[in-house]
Amino acid sequence: MIRHIRWCAYFCALLLVALLVNVARVQVWESAAYGANPANKRPVIERYAEPRGDVLVDGKPVTGSRDSGQLLRYERTYRHGPLYAPVTGYSSQTYGTSFVERAEDRILSGIDPGLTAFPLWYDLARGRPAGGNAATTVRARVQLAAYTGLAGKRGAVAAVEPATGKILALVSSPSYDPSVLSGTGARVKEAWARLNADPAKPMLNRALRETYPPGSTFKIVTAAAALDAGVVTDVDAPTETPDPYPLPGTSTLLPNHATGCQDASMAEAVQWSCNTVMAKIGVRVGLRRMVEAARRFGFNDDGLRVPSWVSRSNFDTDMSQDQLALSSIGQFNTRATPLQMAMVAAAVANGGELESPYLVDRTTQDDGSPVRRTGRRSLGRAMSPATALRMQELMVKVVENGTGKNAAIPGAVVGGKTGTAQHGVGNAGTPYAWFIAWAQAEGTALPGVAVAVVVEDAAADRGDISGNLAAAPIARAVMEAALSGR
Repeated sequence: MIRHIRWCAYFCALLLVALLVNVARVQVWESAAYGANPANKRPVIERYAEPRGDVLVDGKPVTGSRDSGQLLRYERTYRHGPLYAPVTGYSSQTYGTSFVERAEDRILSGIDPGLTAFPLWYDLARGRPAGGNAATTVRARVQLAAYTGLAGKRGAVAAVEPATGKILALVSSPSYDPSVLSGTGARVKEAWARLNADPAKPMLNRALRETYPPGSTFKIVTAAAALDAGVVTDVDAPTETPDPYPLPGTSTLLPNHATGCQDASMAEAVQWSCNTVMAKIGVRVGLRRMVEAARRFGFNDDGLRVPSWVSRSNFDTDMSQDQLALSSIGQFNTRATPLQMAMVAAAVANGGELESPYLVDRTTQDDGSPVRRTGRRSLGRAMSPATALRMQELMVKVVENGTGKNAAIPGAVVGGKTGTAQHGVGNAGTPYAWFIAWAQAEGTALPGVAVAVVVEDAAADRGDISGNLAAAPIARAVMEAALSGR
């Protein structure tokens, strides 16, 4: 009898060991798989069990959290949602996250190890610290000026601080209210379907994700390339360019919308936006040097993050001479995001040095204690300092006595460049109106802002002057707002 009890005890001990081994297998080796299983709702419930951290503008939250009383307890709310949607993105219990909400999700949701000095304690306790905050570089008055200036028209504005790369404004129009996507249920699904079906594409971040033919604003890149390459040594010298200009190797004649472009100098070509002169200069610079110049300004870069990813701006690397001529004036396959063209203006304003643009200045704990700060990072030299100085002078002439007079700001030095980008089959679409610029307040050592504006549905003539009519006033308002706080 005692022997039978002993064997029973051995068997029970074996079962206990097997149970402990299985528990260890489930909780240690297979815990990640169970945690990631779609049927496991605990991570989702825990994610929304506490309020989410906030996205800050000028130190004030533009986001919030609302107790819904549902299983997924806290829903995201947005203050001035359409104004800041291109910055914040959305945080949806149904559709996930986008833009800063996505890029800084670990901080905002409270799972980043940097939010506490004792991350292991929270792991053992199966808890987490309060969500942290993401403080953006955006300035409220600059953002509002850009949003108000577009006034619902399709288009975008990007404004940066040339010396640091801080993004001061990022606006896409038309916009949407991210709060309609925050929760769950039929209402959210209907809003998602409606927004995605809207032909105006309100959820498209045109400032970061849409690329446009930059038109004549690209002539700044071409002019800088010509100066750096020594193709043009005297900006005031005649270029012996006919009007119209025969595209190399073809019978096609390239016309001008401006007058007085025959045999114009490069300075006059920038001032009055002569297609013929700049196309010829681009051909003289040559494909290899034009590609390299565009790369230095940020074109053909697949890796730009702000921290959200930015669409690649394109300048073809394999072209015939006639295609190079068109590309050199921002046509053919040349395409750019508004942020990219703001970077072009910023490089000129910053003496040729191109700073990497960024949108999140720092992340903090819930009580404001710092977690991480974004440091300045140079993308390299887009042009020599001497070339940058000369380009500043040319862009100032555009505003003082050229196609960009509507961007002038009393008491400030402003340099700019207008542009009209044709598009559509046979260029039948309404041209996009562009304006890029930089501004320096009186009594300051450096330009304080660089901006790019594109208006898709501009009601204007086809000439390059349309950038002055539709886009330059918006740029002026944005620059005034940026300089007023300095």
